[in-house]
Amino acid sequence: MSILVLNAGSSSVKSSLFGADLTLIDSHTITETTDHAAAISAILHHFAGRTIAAAAHRVVHGGDILTVPTRITPQVRAQIAALIPLAPLHNPAALAGIDAVTSFAPDLPQVACFDTAFHATNPRVATAYAIPNTPGIRRYGFHGISYASLVARLMPQPDRLLAMHLGNGASLCAIKSGHSVATTMGYSPLDGLTMGTRSGAIDPAAVLALARIHGIDGASDLLNKNSGLLALGGASDMRNLSQSHSRDARFAIGHFTYWAVRHAGSMIAAMGGIDALAFMGGIGENAPAIRAAIMEGLAFTGLDMNAAANAKGDRRLHMDHSPVSAWIVPAQEELAIAQATLRVLA
Repeated sequence: MSILVLNAGSSSVKSSLFGADLTLIDSHTITETTDHAAAISAILHHFAGRTIAAAAHRVVHGGDILTVPTRITPQVRAQIAALIPLAPLHNPAALAGIDAVTSFAPDLPQVACFDTAFHATNPRVATAYAIPNTPGIRRYGFHGISYASLVARLMPQPDRLLAMHLGNGASLCAIKSGHSVATTMGYSPLDGLTMGTRSGAIDPAAVLALARIHGIDGASDLLNKNSGLLALGGASDMRNLSQSHSRDARFAIGHFTYWAVRHAGSMIAAMGGIDALAFMGGIGENAPAIRAAIMEGLAFTGLDMNAAANAKGDRRLHMDHSPVSAWIVPAQEELAIAQATLRVLA
C-alpha cells in the first residue's frame, strides 16, 4: 500500500511516495508555479506506473470544524473551500491538488491533514481576541503537522516542551503533556515571530495606518511579502544574512533572535515552566549561531550554553548538568501525514 503525500504551497508543490512500511520510495517537487492543477498533474504523471493506494494532502486551514486527519468527501471538500478567506494562498492550492487527484483517479481514497488541527487543544482564553463576537475571527495557529510529528518522535516525552519551528515561516508552540496550549501564530501565519518576509506581531493600529497609506491589498503584500528579515536586512534568507557583514544584516538577525526569546518567555509562562526545548526548520536545524543566541537569551531557564553545539540530526544537544534538555529534530511533515493517513484508512 503506497501513499502519495501532496504538500501544495502558495507557489510550489512537494510530493512524496511512501511504502506500506512508511519507507520513502520517491519524491518530486515543482517550484515557482502559478498553475497548481498543471503542477499536480505533472506530479501524478511522474508517479505513473506506481501502485498508489491513497493520496494525502497538507491543508493549511481546517478552521473550527476540521480538527483531525479526515477522509475527503464532497462535504469535507466544501468545508475546506469555505475556509479560503482564512487561507487565501494555501487552501486553494490544496483544493487544486484534491481536484487533480479526483480527476486522475476518481476512486482513489484521499485524506486531508490540517496545519491548524494540533492547536485545537488551546484553551479558549488563548484563542479568543478581546473583540465583539465575530465568527471566524480568532487565533488558530499553524505548523501543527510539524509539531504533532515532533511530539510523536521525542522520547521520553517532556512534560513542558517549548518547540521552535524556525524557517522562512517561523513560530513557537508551548506543548504541555503532548498537547498544544499556546502558539505564536494567530488568525493567520503572519502573527508572532519576525520571519523571512512576514512582519510578525504588529500593533493593529499600525496595520490600519498601512492600509490607509497603501490600501488593503497593498498593506497585505507589504506585511506578508516585503517585511521581516527582507525589510530589515535586505534578504529573506538567514543564510545570506549570516554571511553578510552589513549593519542591517546584523540588526535583522538580532531582531529575529530578540523576538524569538521574547515570545519564548510567553510560551514558557503558558506552560508554567520548561523541561525541554526543541529546534526544527531550516534555521533551527542548521544555524548554530542563531540557536546559541536564542539559548543565551533563555539562560534564565537553566539551559546550559554548551548545548549550542553545531549538531545536526534527530538528537539531543550536549549539555552539562542542565535541568532543561535541548534537541534538534528535523521536521518530517510528509511522513507524519502518511502515518495519519494509514490510521484514517485502517
